Amino acid sequence: MVTTVSAALARRIALAAQGFGAPIRSGDSPPLAQPGLRQLAPLVSKLGLLQIDSVNVFERSHYLPAFSRLGVYDKTELDRLTSGTRIIEYWAHEASFIPVNTLPLLRWRMNDFRAKSLANGDSWANANPAMITWLLAELADKGPLPASAIEHESNRRNGPWWGWSDVKVGLETLFRWGDLVAAGRTRFERSYGLPEQVLPAEIRNAEIARPTAIRELISISARAHGIGTLADLADYFRLKTADALPAIRELEDSGELLPVSVGGRGADGWGKPAWLHRDARLPRRMTATALLTPFDPVVWFRPRAERLFDFHYRIEIYTPEPKRVFGYYVLPILLDDRIVGRLDLKNDRQAGVLRIQAAWAEPHPPADAPARIAAALRETARWQGLTDITVAPRGNFAAALAAELHHT
Repeated sequence: MVTTVSAALARRIALAAQGFGAPIRSGDSPPLAQPGLRQLAPLVSKLGLLQIDSVNVFERSHYLPAFSRLGVYDKTELDRLTSGTRIIEYWAHEASFIPVNTLPLLRWRMNDFRAKSLANGDSWANANPAMITWLLAELADKGPLPASAIEHESNRRNGPWWGWSDVKVGLETLFRWGDLVAAGRTRFERSYGLPEQVLPAEIRNAEIARPTAIRELISISARAHGIGTLADLADYFRLKTADALPAIRELEDSGELLPVSVGGRGADGWGKPAWLHRDARLPRRMTATALLTPFDPVVWFRPRAERLFDFHYRIEIYTPEPKRVFGYYVLPILLDDRIVGRLDLKNDRQAGVLRIQAAWAEPHPPADAPARIAAALRETARWQGLTDITVAPRGNFAAALAAELHHT
């Protein structure tokens, strides 16, 4: 039986599955009352992953989802979690922090990376077998190291400043293959170690058949979505839809996924099959105020963001400045179950200022949007240790937001 779910309920289901709707901590909360490992670990498990991105103009992306959902917290607590053995890095939805138990579910991806690389006669791996052997021996002898700590005549950048040395290419190749694993980060630089130096035996020795692994990844994805289409559920772990569909059918047969139709016909309908996770919450209302990183699961799959929120979003970091529409590092603004605008933020750490370089509202924002967003920005500044907020006169929401911040 196919059940019809309204588009509004689908939005609330999706947000609840992503951890929104619970009370959050403010910067006035005593330090011991702020979220710590006991709250952060379940959140990462609920989300399934935190995407990693190097852009630091406002804040590293993986710190934002916890702030958006839990409120003010100490980032060093997340660093503790991601530097231990419970959370580890791999290529999940791009480079991501994932629960360590998820790593064996991606072994087939490691094997695919290896096979593709070695099948290409012109690949770096085929041209540099001695470097690969040397790197493995070096780490076996000295333990986990970042690329910068490995002394080798080939450990220098090639070309522009962002170019990788042969040492870095070799480490990343072995990391993709699973011959090396992430051993934490220092000042955002990844360290690499042999699996036996980092992982418990049960993770190293786990053998999971590819179809079973993909089914488990789809199960994680479906829980994190609450409700989603084939493309939605596949994108979470960057799976091919041809691989994801059989897994969805198996989960449907087992009763874990329930086929639904969202919104019926017309502009509000999704117009394609969808599935509801059997454990998804169906909230009657959603209360949330949050700034979302561009790499938040709520918005990272742009077709889903358009379906859920009628919100067209493209990150413009790589767009030449004269062609940017909204700004350089633009964060969507979530109020309750709507995305009501976007802010181009910059963290001026030296001056202690949160700079809003542009502020844009979607059509028909709620009347209380300026006040609620101003309050969220004050919390954001406090979380970042900043003492002032400035608003540049760019965007159709800049004047209202500046007036609210000045007034309060």
